[in-house]
Amino acid sequence: MKLHFGSFTGFKLLSGKGPGVPIKISSIGNVETDLRSEFTAQGINQTLHRVYLQVVCEVSILTPYEDITEKITNQVLIAENVIVGRIPNTYYNLEGIDTNTAIEVIE
Repeated sequence: MKLHFGSFTGFKLLSGKGPGVPIKISSIGNVETDLRSEFTAQGINQTLHRVYLQVVCEVSILTPYEDITEKITNQVLIAENVIVGRIPNTYYNLEGIDTNTAIEVIE
């Protein structure tokens, strides 16, 4: 794999310009994975359930000039499901209500 020399400067104008510098990327150690689960309210009677796979890998980038070690973390959505519950007979949206304004709601 080759990376253009202008990409090493950090300037967007020079990115992708200049001669190609050969690089190699190799994994160091093990790849760590973790399953994550998330529940989010989606209305009166629905809940959104998402399952993520989080991948953490430490890689070493080998160039003719230096070796760069970097930890790469990525999160991938594996499954998404809407759980539908029973429809309630009544619904009260009490968001933003505190003890001072609760009397106004009752009256």
